[in-house]
Amino acid sequence: MRVHYDAETDSLYISLSEHVSADSREVAPGVVLDFDADGHLVGIDIDRASQVVDLSRVETHALPVH
Repeated sequence: MRVHYDAETDSLYISLSEHVSADSREVAPGVVLDFDADGHLVGIDIDRASQVVDLSRVETHALPVH
């Protein structure tokens, strides 16, 4: 998983997979889900992220990181 914030566009993209997006669906104003050709979620795009998400910190809990 990768998290990328673009300050110039104030957008946050959470990449969940290395698969290529084949379809996108806006599920809320400014929130777009990207899906691969098999319908699996591959990413989440959030516009105006600083107004929607607390960007001041990132926390993880119990991730299986080796």
